[in-house]
Amino acid sequence: MRCRARRERMTTAAALAVLLELARAFSTTPARRPIRLIAFDLEESDRAGSSAYAEDLRRRGESLALMISLEMLGYRDTRPGSQRYPSGLRYFYPGTGDFIGLIGNLRALPHLWRLTGEVRKTVPCEFLPVPFKGRIVPDTRRSDHASFWDLGYPAIMVTDTANMRNPHYHSPSDRIETLDLDFLTAVCRGLTSGLAAL
Repeated sequence: MRCRARRERMTTAAALAVLLELARAFSTTPARRPIRLIAFDLEESDRAGSSAYAEDLRRRGESLALMISLEMLGYRDTRPGSQRYPSGLRYFYPGTGDFIGLIGNLRALPHLWRLTGEVRKTVPCEFLPVPFKGRIVPDTRRSDHASFWDLGYPAIMVTDTANMRNPHYHSPSDRIETLDLDFLTAVCRGLTSGLAAL
């Protein structure tokens, strides 16, 4: 069990680093809207943390302009053919795994377009709007944003596509040296400027 927990911590390290950098950036230059930075637990099992938070928002009748889930963020593979997709999507997206992906529900569509435009100023970025809470492409539901989709909130997952590209995903070889830190830095810069512009 200790080995499994260690692997899960390693796979979330890049997202936590970006979360901390966003906290630093917005503490010195606040965004136009209030931002809450939250690290949810149990995303890999049943999304208990994000589900409880989203349910609490709904129970209190609190509005939410946008939820952004930081998934896997730091793996890039510039070899042609390195990127895989769920069935059917490969016809519409690049075959090289050198981009960051933004996946949002239809309620998040205006934010999805705007954020994609900002992120593309620092790193290649692709976006995917998904209807029906992502149920027609189950791989799009694999993080905390799905808890918000289920309750009708606008939400976006930011991802390097995890196991669709990264051969080290959830394995003992998932170490910092397998990440592309320049890519991760560019993703972080794009997200910072993108969130500031929303």
